[in-house]
Amino acid sequence: MKIFSVHHRAVDGACRTLMAWLACMPAVWAQATDTPVNAHVSAVVKAIMAESEATVKAFNSGDAAALAAMFIDDGELVDEDGTVTESRAEIAALFDRFFTRFPKATLELEITDAREIGDVVVIEEGMRRITTDQGAATAQVRYVAVRTKQGDAWPLASYREFSDDPLPSPAEMLASLDWIVGDWLDESPDGTTQISYRWSDDGNFLIGEYNLSVGGKPTAKSVQRIGWDPVEGTLRSWTFDSDGGFSEGEWLGTDDGWVVKSEATLPDGTIGSATITIRPSDADHLVVLSTDRIIGGSEEPDFKLVIARRPPQPGN
Repeated sequence: MKIFSVHHRAVDGACRTLMAWLACMPAVWAQATDTPVNAHVSAVVKAIMAESEATVKAFNSGDAAALAAMFIDDGELVDEDGTVTESRAEIAALFDRFFTRFPKATLELEITDAREIGDVVVIEEGMRRITTDQGAATAQVRYVAVRTKQGDAWPLASYREFSDDPLPSPAEMLASLDWIVGDWLDESPDGTTQISYRWSDDGNFLIGEYNLSVGGKPTAKSVQRIGWDPVEGTLRSWTFDSDGGFSEGEWLGTDDGWVVKSEATLPDGTIGSATITIRPSDADHLVVLSTDRIIGGSEEPDFKLVIARRPPQPGN
């Protein structure tokens, strides 16, 4: 059997779907007594609440058969790993195995949303929490349940659970780039570029500053932010140049570094793109290779840079 927890999972798969099913039986109907409703909605609310109360009672009594009876004959449970349990008989067996393993487990349920689809279907969303004997472990999942009307009852036709593990923070998603923090220096015949990366005060971004000088005189400056894009599920950078140009890059991790797909807009409106490969060669050096360079529709030659970590300045 398996207990699902916000921060950890224990036990084995026999109680996975069990956890899912428990979630779909809410102990309360959110705002049922606070929001004016018509007679039809009130009847539905009362019916769902009755199902919920019966579920909590059956669970806390360890009654697997009663819990399974709250599904339709061919009802299904789908746990957060995609494991499917179908039919009342299989669901009853699942609960029975769970109660054999955890005879003193207790249940808490909470509905977060419910909506009617026509007159015979209700889509229900919520949270369920199970605590094993003496609080040894607590498991929490989100769920989506489909209830279908049969007579005056609203048994479960389908239940699907989803992990309620907290999403990683932007700082956690950026942790693999922490090595870039510090001061760097690139010296070439064309000029000197001083590069500095630091964490933003809120810890959600890496901020880079690039200062280019030629013959000891400052000629250009760029500021870059690297952050986590939760929509696309990738790291992304935004760079702004002192001459008015700007660029955006998508960072893709590799076995030994990063590949950045970059698109730029020059001050005169010309569009450019490039593939930039960044690979640390050791703790104090990184290699930057720029390929597939297109500026204004014309191909540009590749280039390679070896950038060194800047040694501490006297007095630091």
